[in-house]
Amino acid sequence: MIRRLRAPLLATAAAVSLSACIGLGGKTPPFLLTLDADAAPAAGGARTAAESATLTILIPTAPQKLRTTRIPVQQDEASVAYVKDAQWVEAPSRLFQRLVSETVSARTSRVVLDEGQYLTAPGEQLAGQLMEFGVDARTNEAVVVYQAMLVAAGGKAVTQRRFEAREAIGGKVEAKPVGEALTRAANKVASDVTGWLGG
Repeated sequence: MIRRLRAPLLATAAAVSLSACIGLGGKTPPFLLTLDADAAPAAGGARTAAESATLTILIPTAPQKLRTTRIPVQQDEASVAYVKDAQWVEAPSRLFQRLVSETVSARTSRVVLDEGQYLTAPGEQLAGQLMEFGVDARTNEAVVVYQAMLVAAGGKAVTQRRFEAREAIGGKVEAKPVGEALTRAANKVASDVTGWLGG
């Protein structure tokens, strides 16, 4: 009888062990966060530009703490945690690049390209680093910091400018209010970048 029970018990133990391994990534959040642009280009409009007049917006580089779909919380100068049950649909650098592209397209007459169209006619290039995209626990604010770099067509000139926006979270550091505050801050930065680019 003991020998007969041993195999089912081992199978059950293996199943429990396997389920534990599958759960190593943490509990799946109830919903995923994304960024919505305050301004988006109208559908159906056509624009034409010479190669030198196009603008290619590149995905910004990011420090290690932002190379994840989780939202960092800066506790102090030396320690970082992450917002519980909060996760972006994709890397924040890609979300931010798309938000800037939509804002520039909506508020200027520029022909805006992304990296998928880079070799076609890059024209001017907007690159940079997404330095902060998370929560400052010391002030309970969502913070977005973008170090932009505008490279002229042909690479003959480079201009840099730093953009920063902060938005109060107005409550607990939880997924929904943090996502909303980061969306507001990201839209502010995108709007400021668009004003800087002109056109």
